[in-house]
Amino acid sequence: MRAPPDTVNVLGTITKMNFLSGLMGHAKQRARERDQALSLYVASVEQARRPGFYTDCGVADTLDGRFDLIVLHVYLVVRTLRPAGEQGKRLADLIFKIMMDDMDMNLREMGVGDLSVGKRVKAMARAFYGRAAAYDAALDGEAAPGAAVEDGTEEGTEEGTEEGDKTGLEAALSRNIYGAETPESGQLARLTDYVRRALVALERQPADTLLTGDVAFPPAPQEPAEEPAVAGPQSGAAE
Repeated sequence: MRAPPDTVNVLGTITKMNFLSGLMGHAKQRARERDQALSLYVASVEQARRPGFYTDCGVADTLDGRFDLIVLHVYLVVRTLRPAGEQGKRLADLIFKIMMDDMDMNLREMGVGDLSVGKRVKAMARAFYGRAAAYDAALDGEAAPGAAVEDGTEEGTEEGTEEGDKTGLEAALSRNIYGAETPESGQLARLTDYVRRALVALERQPADTLLTGDVAFPPAPQEPAEEPAVAGPQSGAAE
């Protein structure tokens, strides 16, 4: 008569199998969420490349100008993800990491030395958080019209535009998109109007849609309404 199986060993094997299965499931979830975050980031970059921001709104078509618009659009997505619980927070964190990895890669492709890349990426990260804080303050009503609005530059300089006749959001965009440059008449107003439309459009999208990596920005300035931005296969943010 055969001896009964070793119950302890059987249970141990089952436990290991369950543990490995859990690890595989967690890895698949992380890979899926990274793909979703990448899709949201690519859509943000492609929207930031729309010609109307540079022609109709007067944003400088330079590395700095393009970076500032990417930051703005990533911020809009991250802000919209905040109410979506833990998954929204994870996606927001992943989008930021992907953005920094993309900036790192682009700097290296531009020939920036290894010793300088890390410092510049850290400065970009600080710039993102500074701008996000300024936009949050403006949109949440913490910066009243006529009040000084914190900018997202590394030095936090107080020089710049006259802000007494600007709304909080206009002042934040003036400092963080145009900097020391003075936009032509109507350009700042058009950019501000776009940002407000973008927030409304993103907030109206079902949370489940954003959480699966799909986002539809409104038309950029001077763009027909029937041509919303869609995500593409690559980012290349700083080309």
